[in-house]
Amino acid sequence: MSVNTFGRVFTFTTWGESHGPALGATVDGCPPGVALDEGWIQQFLDRRRPGSSKFTTQRQEADRVRILSGVFEGKTTGTPIQLMIENTDQRSKDYGEIAQAFRPGHADIAYHLKYGIRDYRGGGRSSARETAARVAAGGVAQAVLRDLAPGLKITGYMVQMGELHLDRANFDAAAIDANPFFLPDAAAVPAWEDYLNAIRKAQDSVGAAVEVLVQGCPAGLGAPVYAKLDTDLAAAMMSINAVKGVEIGEGMAAAALTGTANADEIRMGNEGPRFLSNHAGGILGGISTGQDIVVRFAVKPTSSILTPRRTIDRRGEEIELITKGRHDPCVGIRAVPIAEAMAACVVLDHLLLDRAQTGGRRGRIG
Repeated sequence: MSVNTFGRVFTFTTWGESHGPALGATVDGCPPGVALDEGWIQQFLDRRRPGSSKFTTQRQEADRVRILSGVFEGKTTGTPIQLMIENTDQRSKDYGEIAQAFRPGHADIAYHLKYGIRDYRGGGRSSARETAARVAAGGVAQAVLRDLAPGLKITGYMVQMGELHLDRANFDAAAIDANPFFLPDAAAVPAWEDYLNAIRKAQDSVGAAVEVLVQGCPAGLGAPVYAKLDTDLAAAMMSINAVKGVEIGEGMAAAALTGTANADEIRMGNEGPRFLSNHAGGILGGISTGQDIVVRFAVKPTSSILTPRRTIDRRGEEIELITKGRHDPCVGIRAVPIAEAMAACVVLDHLLLDRAQTGGRRGRIG
């Protein structure tokens, strides 16, 4: 099994390769009667689209989505929704030299060891190009959440790029979509631009950290053991290309805290329980508490760089390799809308699971 399907009730199966004629997703489990059209999905794809700034790959893809099934007269029918995005700017010749070699840091060698065959053109299924299909599926999820949980909002943004960190004292959500880094601090953008320009001119790349904030999530989503909300969120983020670590709430920093510092104290508010802090990141025992859900993940530096790297070829001979082509100097930038899409799919999946199990009933307090 190649396991190309994600989710339990709301599911999507992605298909296609980086340099194939098209890629896309088959979305199933979507409730009927949800208003949906290509324009709604397109807004999410435009945020992930390559070539949108000089700080991302210059591959020019329009990423125009087509809905082939599952929607009639502007509303979902409850049947599978087929989404297709054509590839229009492939340059397969850029990859001719690596057909018989394994790029350091890439999945080339792992794919070869597993399958004995690989699509070397842009990495095939291992390419970040596959994530366009996820973002399209996430657009469908956002349409359903718009109806079922109108107060829910999902926001992704960068909190680190290489040596640079977000100063949370200057956090401004309005700045996120106004700069190429999805950075919630407009004043810091020039310094981030200079830093990444220097990295790019040095023919190198750099890693990043991205945070996703889910606001207005209903309490009670998730399950105590094998379907924990934080488990599925962590799996969703880890499935994104180049992600090497995921945190919920305090994450790894919790190892340095005492119990008195880490436990989120509770008081009774006018509208129910009120937490005095959010070290848990909005999830306790695998179940949402109604607080903001905070997920953070680390993205490794892009492995495709013009600096020669030592590797081997299929004959086992030791060589030096330069990876030519059009690549992101910081792939973490375009991970932001992908992470938002994956968060939307997970939250919707758990919302539908909860409706099936509890019917939305909740325990009373006070």
